[in-house]
Amino acid sequence: MKFDTIIIGGGLSGLVAGIDLSRKGQKCLIVSSGQSALHFFSGSFELCSLADNPYEGIATLGAEHPYSKIGAESIADLSAKVKPLFKEVGITLKGVKDANHWRITPMGVLKRAWLTMDEYGTVPADGVMPWKKVAVLNIDGFLDFHTSYIAAGLEAKGVECSVHAISMPELERLRMNPTEMRSTNIAKTLTGDLIGALAARINEYAHDVDAVLMPAVVGLTSSTDVVKLKEKVDRPLHFIATLPPSVPGIRIQMMLKKHFQKLGGVYMLGDSVVSGEFEGGKLKSIKTNNHGDTEFKADNFILASGSFFSKGLASDIDGVYEPIFGLDVDSLDVRSEWYERNLFDAQPYMSFGVATDNEFHVKKNGERIENVYATGSVLSGFHPMKQGCGAGVSILSALYVSSLLKTIR
Repeated sequence: MKFDTIIIGGGLSGLVAGIDLSRKGQKCLIVSSGQSALHFFSGSFELCSLADNPYEGIATLGAEHPYSKIGAESIADLSAKVKPLFKEVGITLKGVKDANHWRITPMGVLKRAWLTMDEYGTVPADGVMPWKKVAVLNIDGFLDFHTSYIAAGLEAKGVECSVHAISMPELERLRMNPTEMRSTNIAKTLTGDLIGALAARINEYAHDVDAVLMPAVVGLTSSTDVVKLKEKVDRPLHFIATLPPSVPGIRIQMMLKKHFQKLGGVYMLGDSVVSGEFEGGKLKSIKTNNHGDTEFKADNFILASGSFFSKGLASDIDGVYEPIFGLDVDSLDVRSEWYERNLFDAQPYMSFGVATDNEFHVKKNGERIENVYATGSVLSGFHPMKQGCGAGVSILSALYVSSLLKTIR
């Protein structure tokens, strides 16, 4: 089977690349092994969290960072396309191009964010809390949302908090088994006609507050239930991320996938690439686990397989390696230098990744592969947590590589 571009990895970076290329008329295939880091999504995308202005933070990053390969001018141009792209998919994001705001974390502290889903509670860049009194609600028996941390964090900022637990008969079956009382199962239950009943329970605690905060456990497959619930609650309703799995993250992945397929893309879920045929400095074809000897050919390939979590990178006693094609990896030879003993320091292994040139061509045995590019967290040279740039690198590297590939007319 022949495609214009084959993308290995169906997470944020792979899907953004697939959508952008499909919009240009390319015939694209995404091979996805399954779960991606979107299942741990916080509700916000970070461009660079080192400063109030993300571009000021980007200016302080080193030459090895993927942003340096994209370039300041392209970063500005590409970042302006992010909100429209997600709006096209059906995902509304709030935030401005050149200023970070603050999001409320599951631990009750504030962290900088660039773009946040419209349903989430945020704080302006100046840090002044937008509420004087809030109700912090949880679903009775849900253990992955800690209202005491949320309330303590907000009260430290001068916000008066009242904490309550909501119980509903429809959730009793889940509550009987704590392992079933997970965000995704709650979202599957609290849908359709139950949204009105949920709103009525929330309104019991909403009459004397400025806003209501609750865990993001509504709207697994679309934003319809979220919109209905917000309309029926008497006060502004804002969601806060839970511990994984992330209901909005799963929703985003499903919506991006659906839009990619709507544009004509082929999405092979639950499959993985096992080998590739190289010839003359190019990758000619790949084979997958589920399709045996069937060859999938393409003019170009994008490796968006993720980092260690998604098995885009792996390690053994001999070092760190890229497990599909044996591509060159930027890492450290001495294992004791892979980590810092202080857990909260920037861990060196988090910057390991596939070696690329300035246009994100991958390398194999020191030689550039002309038609294979890498995007997202499989790239080397950045610390997504310490620099607050993981989503930004995933999205912008995907859009940048897409801009390099020939448009099909």
